Amino acid sequence: MAQSLFHGQRIAERIHGSMPIDQAAARLAPRSPRDDKLPPRLPGGNDFSTAGLAARQAFLQAEYGIDVRLLNGDAGVPPAEELRGNIENLIGFAHVPIGVIGPLRVNGLYAHGDFIVPLATTEGAMVASYHRGAYVVSQGGGVTALCLTESVSRAPGFAFRTMIEAAQFMDWVVQHADSFSDAVEQTTSHGRLTDVKLSSCGTLVYLIFEYETGDAAGQNMVTLATDKVCRHILAQSPYQPVRWYVEANLSGDKKASMLSFLGTRGKKVVASAHIPSRLVERFLHTTPAEMAEYCRVSALGGVQSGTIGVHGHYANALAGLFIACGQDVACVAEASVGVTQMTVDPDGALAVSVTLPNLLVGTVGGGTHLPTAQACLAMLDCVGSGRARKFAEICAATVLAGEVSIIAAMAAGDFASAHAHYRPGSRQSDERTKT
Repeated sequence: MAQSLFHGQRIAERIHGSMPIDQAAARLAPRSPRDDKLPPRLPGGNDFSTAGLAARQAFLQAEYGIDVRLLNGDAGVPPAEELRGNIENLIGFAHVPIGVIGPLRVNGLYAHGDFIVPLATTEGAMVASYHRGAYVVSQGGGVTALCLTESVSRAPGFAFRTMIEAAQFMDWVVQHADSFSDAVEQTTSHGRLTDVKLSSCGTLVYLIFEYETGDAAGQNMVTLATDKVCRHILAQSPYQPVRWYVEANLSGDKKASMLSFLGTRGKKVVASAHIPSRLVERFLHTTPAEMAEYCRVSALGGVQSGTIGVHGHYANALAGLFIACGQDVACVAEASVGVTQMTVDPDGALAVSVTLPNLLVGTVGGGTHLPTAQACLAMLDCVGSGRARKFAEICAATVLAGEVSIIAAMAAGDFASAHAHYRPGSRQSDERTKT
């Protein structure tokens, strides 16, 4: 997950451009609930009666100003005409239940506050687990989150008859790369070409174009821009390939790959939290040492199974957020690549961090305009331009809350009993999530 010096400079420029470095450090620092009181917690999470649902909705409106009428079905479904570009052969809608967790305290450079986070899922126990994790990390001062860098790639491939032709083509590309940005600007006013990398394999040449895409996830944006650049190259280069493809599978698009792990496709976000041992013991029913030991054992298990990155269940949080907030849910494939670390601090507290190098998210474009996505993004104050980095930091903080809860459940031996309690058809009670 190393970054080039150029990208490191870009990170520093972004932070310095936002605020003085000492102010940024203060913004990222934990905020104890003793000094900065947390908002009230959602009541009656396991009351599945109509009255219980209404009470939670009324609570969100009264305490947080969150309007859930669009999620309650009051607005119906969007007209078919509004779905052009999102779906083909439309016949109806899949309705996925949405639960919320929080408040989740986030101390980020872009996301700074106490958030109610929507998660769409049909997996019992998942929302309850994230809700528990959010409570514990928030009581410990919250999650520090930082969106470091962003890049979305597209990797066209060119096939030549001989290696000599391939080498001549690469030389031409290097000599004329300065002209590529002009071609990109003909297709988008929001995207920017930031780098071009070259890879050769026999008589094949791959060009990896990297872009910044603003507040859009940018998949379509980079495809159209790359197609334009490739056609510009073919029109100008004296070295012509036998054939070419706008994407030759070297971008890591919608795949968990080592490329995704080592690079960045989307936004790279890191998040961390410091949880006193008293909170771990009281609410998670285990100890920081036991959680750190489980993390070590599971990391070795992950190495043996061949996983790319090591963590508990990033995909649960990301799929839930992506469905709720109108993201391309298939991008969970690369977004869920990452690393969870847990250690015990000298004061006995649990130190936890998550690193997500590929959060391919946006707050404009794609499915973000749909009514339920707008409602869920509005919960997070992440509607529209200027909010994508904030949304990415909230995603990472949510992932961390889930890691804390699931690893605690494993360490305490509660994982199976929690799923038995929340499985479909089981009797629900409020007792399980009381803290």
